[in-house]
Amino acid sequence: MALVAAVLVLGGGTAQADGCYTWNRTLSQGASGEDVRQLQIRLAGYPGSGAVLGIDGQFGPATRSALVRFQQAYGLGADGVAGSATYSRIYALQDDDCTPANFSYAELNNCNSDWSGGRVSAATARFNALVSMWKLQAMRHALGDQSIRVTSGFRSVACNNAAGGASDSRHLYGDAVDLGVSPHSLCRLAQQARNHGFNGILGPGYPGHNDHTHVDHRGSRFWSAPSCGI
Repeated sequence: MALVAAVLVLGGGTAQADGCYTWNRTLSQGASGEDVRQLQIRLAGYPGSGAVLGIDGQFGPATRSALVRFQQAYGLGADGVAGSATYSRIYALQDDDCTPANFSYAELNNCNSDWSGGRVSAATARFNALVSMWKLQAMRHALGDQSIRVTSGFRSVACNNAAGGASDSRHLYGDAVDLGVSPHSLCRLAQQARNHGFNGILGPGYPGHNDHTHVDHRGSRFWSAPSCGI
C-alpha cells in the first residue's frame, strides 16, 4: 500500500498527498479536466445497475450519481461533491501505481508483461485493465470485501490463440477479465457485475463459460449467463 502523508490544505480540496495522484481542488458538477478524469477512473464501478460511466473528464450528472454511490458505499457524506473525505478514502484504496489495493497489473496480465501484441496499443490495454480493476474493486466491496479470483486478463494475439479464444476476444483489448469460483459462486459474480459498469457479462449456461464468469467493457451491452437468470 502507498504510504500516505497527511497534509492540510486550506480551501478543503485535498486532505493528503499520494504516491499515485493527488487532487488539489474540490470537484463538483460542472467541473472538467484531468482531475475529473482521474476521479472517474476510481468511480467506474459505481455507475448504477446496467450503466457505464464515461471517462471523459467532464463532471456531469452521471459522475455525480456515481460519486454519491461511492460515498454511500463507504459511509461518507453523500453530497456528490469530491472533497477531502472522498479523496482520503480513495488514497486509502490505491497503491502507488494507481491500481486499487486488492488488484494488480500482474494479476490481469498472464501473457506479455509489456502489454504488447493485442488489438490496441500497450498503453491502451494497460489503461483498460486499470479501469477493470477499479470496477472489480467496487464489486469486491459490494460483496463484503471478500476476495475475487482472477483467472485471465489481457492476452496478446498469440496468447489468445493458444488459449483457444475468439478472434475478436475482448481479452485482446485488455478490458476483459475472467473470474473463478472463490468465496463467491460464478452466478453470484455474474449477477453482481451488472451493478459495476460491465457491458459484457458471460457466465454459466453461455457456451464455453460454465467454469468461469467473464466481464468486459465492450461497446454495447451483452449479458448472457442463462444458468444464473441473466
